[in-house]
Amino acid sequence: MKTIEFKDGRVVLIDQTLLPLELKYIECDSAECIAEAVENLRIRGAPAIGVAAAFGLALTALQNSRESRERILSELEKSSERLKKTRPTAVNLFWALDRVMEKARNSNNVVEAVVKESLRIYREDIDTNEKIGEYGAALIEDGDVILTHCNAGALATAGFGTALGVIRAAQQKGRKIKVFADETRPLLQGARLTAFELVQEGIPVTVITDSTAAFVMKNYGVTKIIVGADRIAANGDAANKIGTYGVAVLAKEHKIPFYVAAPLSTIDLGISSGEKIPIEFRNKKEIEFFNEKRTAASGAEILNPAFDVTPHKYITGIITEKGVLGAPFEKSIKRAFKS
Repeated sequence: MKTIEFKDGRVVLIDQTLLPLELKYIECDSAECIAEAVENLRIRGAPAIGVAAAFGLALTALQNSRESRERILSELEKSSERLKKTRPTAVNLFWALDRVMEKARNSNNVVEAVVKESLRIYREDIDTNEKIGEYGAALIEDGDVILTHCNAGALATAGFGTALGVIRAAQQKGRKIKVFADETRPLLQGARLTAFELVQEGIPVTVITDSTAAFVMKNYGVTKIIVGADRIAANGDAANKIGTYGVAVLAKEHKIPFYVAAPLSTIDLGISSGEKIPIEFRNKKEIEFFNEKRTAASGAEILNPAFDVTPHKYITGIITEKGVLGAPFEKSIKRAFKS
């Protein structure tokens, strides 16, 4: 099962809005199709969004391959700007687009450069996730009970996963572990996607409502919490799916280590603290309705942030492809980028 793939001049991706009931693939032949898929969460998760955006530029380059270099670059700029407007919080989106555009501007063969760089980003993401899994697995002990929030598995990346990649790697090393997955309201990425992935891997998983997290921490022997991230500030503050901040506060109260698993590409050195991370607010209908039936009182105001920011003081460590970064995060993050 591949989350996303560049195949025969098209981008093939899983429509994650249909899981776990239906496994359906979408074929995109334009950057606009990719943008629509990102906006509507057909593909989601910071690393996967970055790969999808890079592939979107590859599609634009191929569509304009017979045009002049200047025209190709102009069309790439338009596609890049369109893709940047899809979701504001996940920094991998902007990182990948800027990286591909830099290659395009500095190459005589623009089309070849764009396609190669997009594929390089795809392959690097899988390799990076496997390294994150290796470093993270060293933190996991036999018998650990791990709680996770939202989905940071293969479905959120080009493959293998970040937070779930750690869990997957630990299982591959023979660790016997159990997982509690917050359902992650309002779109249930934990119940629909994380549980789906773990069941497929044969890893014991129990789905709980978000509001059950404290009860489980207190009564069911949770030993570690591992989540992903969509953007991490230079000081270690981490933005992840709404509700993560509350889980981190609860972890602190129950003296449970709280880890964030993410590639270095998710760390935004241009943002000094979490207060400056842009937070996406989504359509109120995601809360007003469930399965097309109204669940919120008509006339009530709706607040629907997609993410919150966990201050670094609640984070035990950030698991990256360069190792596990610890406090003070400003120093350990700088060292990781220099190594």
